[in-house]
Amino acid sequence: MLKLTLDAIEIIDAIDRGGSFAAAAEALHKVPSTISYTVAKLEEQLGFQLFVRRGPRVTLTPVGRELLREGRWLLRSAADLESRLRRIATGYESELRLVHDSLLPAAALVEDIRAFEALDCGTRLRISTEVMTGSWEALREGRADLILAVGDPPSGFAQQAKRLQDIEFIFCVAPQHPLARIDRPLTPEDLRAHTAIVVADSARLLPTRSIGLHAGQSRITVSNIEAKIALQIAGLGYGFLPRCRIDAALTQRQLVARDVAEVRANEPLWLAWNLEGEGEAQKWWRARLQAPGALGRP
Repeated sequence: MLKLTLDAIEIIDAIDRGGSFAAAAEALHKVPSTISYTVAKLEEQLGFQLFVRRGPRVTLTPVGRELLREGRWLLRSAADLESRLRRIATGYESELRLVHDSLLPAAALVEDIRAFEALDCGTRLRISTEVMTGSWEALREGRADLILAVGDPPSGFAQQAKRLQDIEFIFCVAPQHPLARIDRPLTPEDLRAHTAIVVADSARLLPTRSIGLHAGQSRITVSNIEAKIALQIAGLGYGFLPRCRIDAALTQRQLVARDVAEVRANEPLWLAWNLEGEGEAQKWWRARLQAPGALGRP
């Protein structure tokens, strides 16, 4: 009997992406003890370690890295086969993977998800977030069927894409932050005296982006826009934030907008997809997200 199963490879992949057994359990909707048991049992059966444990954080051993390199190819192949078979039978994919930039609130998709679920077509939705170039990378690497990405496509991007709208950014600080008391456009010199809150680009293979930072700038780097907003509301730093995420915080005076000498231009929101093997579910989502009124567009 084969010791390696697709379920085991999927667990190893989730641990590597999340960096811990707990993160993998959350991503796969399993209890942490199931993740730990599966890995321990597999290591026992194979006769070698797949992970190096350092407290809650784990990293792949060289043999684990090789297993996962080939294993990810097997996962993609199995998913493609399942989708092809289901498309042949019904026209609808078994699963649709939608990745959106973390700047776009999940609430913007609620009505679209509700309408899709009402179709009762049998396609499972898998919705996840990436940051900046990470969304484009997910599509290029076959981890997404279609994406909502903020910022222009990276060089050499070969998939289909349509520009939807612009995302407006506002420079914000908490009312108690020292920069809130300066009654003029803030200069780079003003900003260098304080800490910036930045979100790390989630791309692993493509060149990453950084926006609005100056040389030698003090910064706190977080992994998502929710953490950035929380730290800025707490007065721990400054930065540009998307208006679609902070209207309530501005109204409630948790954040205040300030003029800056170097403004951040609006960024385009793109819908992008790969036409290879497209089924009815992806066609539905492409049409839906490009229609007037989607995502709050006029």
